[in-house]
Amino acid sequence: MSTHDFIAVGLGPYNLGLACLTAPIDDLDGVFLEARDGFDWHPGMLLDSTRLQTPFIADLVTLADPTSPYSFLNYLKENGRLYPFYIRESFFPLRVEYNDYCRWAAAKLPNLRFGHTVTGVGYDEADGCYVVRADTADGEVTHRARHLVLGTGTPPYLPEACRDLGGDLVHNSRYLEHRDALRAKGSITIVGSGQSAAEIYHDLLTDLDTYGYQLNWVTRSPRFFPLEYTKLTLEMTSPDYVDYFHALPEPTRYRLEGEQKGLFKGINADLINDIYDLLYARSVAGPVRTRLLTNTALRTASHDPASGTYTLGLHHVEQGRDATLDTEGLVLATGYHYRLPAFLDGVRDRIRWDDHGRFDVARNYSVDHAGREIFLQNAATHAHSVTSPDLGMGAYRNSWIIRELTGREHYPIEKSIAFQEFGVPAGATR
Repeated sequence: MSTHDFIAVGLGPYNLGLACLTAPIDDLDGVFLEARDGFDWHPGMLLDSTRLQTPFIADLVTLADPTSPYSFLNYLKENGRLYPFYIRESFFPLRVEYNDYCRWAAAKLPNLRFGHTVTGVGYDEADGCYVVRADTADGEVTHRARHLVLGTGTPPYLPEACRDLGGDLVHNSRYLEHRDALRAKGSITIVGSGQSAAEIYHDLLTDLDTYGYQLNWVTRSPRFFPLEYTKLTLEMTSPDYVDYFHALPEPTRYRLEGEQKGLFKGINADLINDIYDLLYARSVAGPVRTRLLTNTALRTASHDPASGTYTLGLHHVEQGRDATLDTEGLVLATGYHYRLPAFLDGVRDRIRWDDHGRFDVARNYSVDHAGREIFLQNAATHAHSVTSPDLGMGAYRNSWIIRELTGREHYPIEKSIAFQEFGVPAGATR
């Protein structure tokens, strides 16, 4: 059995970008394993009008290699859409368009193995390589490689109060497949504060008069925070800031991780304005059948199978008062939390862990003791800050990983691009 240079587990945009960027490197042999039958990026949220929060240049490859045949612009050209995109005059692709772009790129790559569910990873000491087992429709297969790249993504998160609740509650990751059933209900409540919650609220608000349901939006946030998108703030998605953040003490990084969520989990400002404008237009005919509840945390939840009704126990954070809310439909736009893959159990002793029991991610994105064998995509806001989930930094991270895999800088890596200084100024005196 041949031994690959690397095996990448999981195929979201980051590992797909790695596949595109390694495709032209003749002396680098990798294979990509994905449990699903094909590429699909958040299919439950592919609403027709929603767009990415990052511009098209933050595609799979461009920020590492602007000449790559796997660029978003080349996708547009091959599909006869380049001039319409130009005339549209928006840097931000539609989300359904981005998903189609990724599927287009995936179809061009011969080393992607869909329908491969990784079940275990071991290490062959004699051969100095990792042994990856995967279940397929034809039985178990085994792959061997000198390096691993972990890109398994983050599964949907359900609040503790809603776990094992029963009924037909919906996480936002499956919204589209349940939208028709939700529209048939007398009332719908959305819980959450980010972009997905806003997109679903806007989608259901658009159809409110047609279907006549009561629509509620509950968030524990004190207001509907816009995504901060000013240019000096965007410099926090830079090599300079990664260097600064990664060098901070672990307790400081964890504190900042909690404080910085609004920098990548906020709502597009234009979507907030569209929601207000739609509410205003609907109000001309009279009160709108909707409630927007801020500062309101979900504490408890119960489900009555006989009536199909959920009773939500709410707590107003600032007033310190409790209330209940009944609803027939319940949409949890509560995001995603990283879950350590069980298949890593066999190599836990080869991985570095921090004091919080999470990956101790090095500056070069490795998590193993040797510092050059196992690399992590995303899931590292505690070590690499807001750059970890940022699509625009995916090509930058992959350039680092490729350098570690090959021992050379195949794609030039930017060292410093920010105008501002994040640490104590060089040469400063007390």
